Amino acid sequence: MFSNRYIFIYSTVMVIIVAAVLSSTAILLQPRQEKNKTIANIQGILAAVNIEATSDNAEELYQQFVKTELGIDQYGQVTSVYRNGMLEEGEVRPFDIDLKKEHYNKRMGNPFLSPLFIAEIEGDTLYIIPMRGVGLWGPLYGNVAFGPDFNKIVGADFSHDKETPGLGAEISDNTFSDQFIGKMIFDDAGKFNSVMVVKGGPSTLPPAMEIHGVDAISGGTITSNGVNDMIENCLENYMLYIQNNN
Repeated sequence: MFSNRYIFIYSTVMVIIVAAVLSSTAILLQPRQEKNKTIANIQGILAAVNIEATSDNAEELYQQFVKTELGIDQYGQVTSVYRNGMLEEGEVRPFDIDLKKEHYNKRMGNPFLSPLFIAEIEGDTLYIIPMRGVGLWGPLYGNVAFGPDFNKIVGADFSHDKETPGLGAEISDNTFSDQFIGKMIFDDAGKFNSVMVVKGGPSTLPPAMEIHGVDAISGGTITSNGVNDMIENCLENYMLYIQNNN
């Protein structure tokens, strides 16, 4: 029989060893995890402009098509510019802006930044807005692309971490994101009117509002509401910039 002292020492040593192994593994895997996160973000941005990218060619395609990144403050002013692989203005590359942190700053009434990606594809200039929101079980992500008028949506892509398969997780399908193509974010008077994710589809809205509506996910009400709020909350961050530049 082992003494209580021996068991205590043995358990303590094993805990320390296991903790050290886990910590070392986490440190070793962190660069790979960050790399995978970067690739996923790039794929989402490119998907919004209908460019399918793999983990192998995502960075190459991004450099090819996304020539400019802008960091925009709460007043609609450009505070950072990253162009052709170089930071020309500001202290932070817009791609590296932490949306979760900036959304918190906004809620707290603090200064915040919003990234904007500008792509050049077959002679067209497209503007891509990245988004982050909250679903039923975890965060939601999205990218919405606009043409030069910054009104009509030309592409969209959505993803999630933990939404329910067959229900809220359907936001990742093209059948959902393709609905956004052609929708407008301003009304005839030029007032911001975000795209609405509506149960029953846009036909349930007044005729003048149908251009702002898409059909919600059947059985995924909370996730659909999360997408709705995410789009409105994120797009409004760019309204002053659009007014200043359109």
